[in-house]
Amino acid sequence: MRRARELLAFCCLVLSTTGRPSRVLCFSLSDFCAQTLNSDVKPGFPKTINPNDSAVLKAARHSVERFNNCTNDIFLFKESHISRALVQGPSLLMESSGQEGNVLDTEPQSHLGTKNWCHEQDQHEWIVKGLKYMLDMEIGRTSCKKTQHPSLDNCDFQTNHTLQRTFSCYSEVWVIPWLQRFEVPVLHCQ
Repeated sequence: MRRARELLAFCCLVLSTTGRPSRVLCFSLSDFCAQTLNSDVKPGFPKTINPNDSAVLKAARHSVERFNNCTNDIFLFKESHISRALVQGPSLLMESSGQEGNVLDTEPQSHLGTKNWCHEQDQHEWIVKGLKYMLDMEIGRTSCKKTQHPSLDNCDFQTNHTLQRTFSCYSEVWVIPWLQRFEVPVLHCQ
């Protein structure tokens, strides 16, 4: 219980430095911190979790949104199958800084035999803790065009064989649930 109080105090300290101290937010943080400290997720030890878990599905969607923002394909992609999901946390997170958006290349960067569709510039550490999701998944091209901006939930996969395209992807998604922040620092698709 002492660790939970210390973590809660730390969380509230972080919030007070951002200029948004809130007693209600700190109480909701105490619930999160207590759940985190009492969970099976321990710092430094990734744990296998159900690929159909709602947090995993949300992390996968953020990965796909990043993929869609980083490619010049006219169609949107969406996740078709999550084959493996791991969670690690709480741990220090990384956030890109500097210019808004990602640095895009016309050709994907090769990294360890995979293609990194976006790469970040100027990284620095956050002072807060959060969760890291590591996902192996398949993504597929949909029939929705990027210019239409539809919800991916309403997009069907391509039925035209000449337009069908799938990628196997590995993604890492950093999540700070109490700030509703998501970052995708690693996205490799082939």
